[in-house]
Amino acid sequence: MNSRERYLATLAGKPVDHLARLPILMQFAAEYIGSNYGAFASDFRVLTAANIACARDFGIDQMNTMSDPYRETQGFGAKIIHPPNMVPYCERHPLEDNPDLDRLPRPDPLVAERMRDRIEAVRLYHSQIGGEYSIMGWVEGPAAEAADLRKLDNFFMDLLDDEIYVGQLMDLCVDVALDFARVQVASGADTIGIGDAAASQVSADIYERLILPRELRLVQGLKEMGAFVRLHICGNITHLLPGIATLGIDVLDVDHMVDLATVRKAVGGRTVIAGNLDPVAGVLRSDPETIRACVRKLYEIAGNPFMVNAGCEIPSSTPVENLRALCDPVPFRMECHV
Repeated sequence: MNSRERYLATLAGKPVDHLARLPILMQFAAEYIGSNYGAFASDFRVLTAANIACARDFGIDQMNTMSDPYRETQGFGAKIIHPPNMVPYCERHPLEDNPDLDRLPRPDPLVAERMRDRIEAVRLYHSQIGGEYSIMGWVEGPAAEAADLRKLDNFFMDLLDDEIYVGQLMDLCVDVALDFARVQVASGADTIGIGDAAASQVSADIYERLILPRELRLVQGLKEMGAFVRLHICGNITHLLPGIATLGIDVLDVDHMVDLATVRKAVGGRTVIAGNLDPVAGVLRSDPETIRACVRKLYEIAGNPFMVNAGCEIPSSTPVENLRALCDPVPFRMECHV
């Protein structure tokens, strides 16, 4: 059973030889091949080479295209800076000082430089290893992209002060995300990840009234394209779980501060839970024996379907033996159900 077969079988609720592994690697992967974060985020050839090398050497079952949250933002007109050893940052958010949506250009995924770079990553993965590994494209969720356009503090104020405006802004973000995802799926991605980190910082009421309906439209659009959907919301999403459970996603990334038993009770037995070792205390600063034991314990708590993952990105200075331990094959157990 190769990595793609293992991933797809898990999504179908079928037995596998061992659990699929989905750790998120960015700066770690870049430095593993002697490059840097800036090159990883700005050049699809570096991103794909780094992820393929790590998949081969550590045993990872999905190729990802994550690097930073500013792919679509650049398409909307922002200037993005790529420091060599830091996360790329937005020099000035397009709607930071003027909320007028008519000022924004409509990004074309095949023209906007950073969106096109991600598409080229998907195409390169597909041509080189498409039959062997799952390929995950990526889009920003409605809250995350709206925050990137308005700046985070402005976006949170908009949620409180002008629900009509913020709804229109997030609707635009969903439209662009669907355009972006459609090209990625056509280029070979079997899964689209959605990053919507800003959503974890709002109340359940605001989430369910304003953000959840936009996430639902995005998920439904992705499903209509034939893509699987992986949702990644950093932080404590416990209060959002009732809403998340209605989205119909295939894989839910769970951060380390969230109880997996609570997640399983909320999402039921069809959604894959991926998580949720603390990336710092549980991976970077741990040891291989402890990591292996923790992964098995998390599997017991979450039950099937489950994929191995940390709560978020693996830190760049993680010892290689610790990442290897995280990715050590864990046998699938039919009896591991909740």
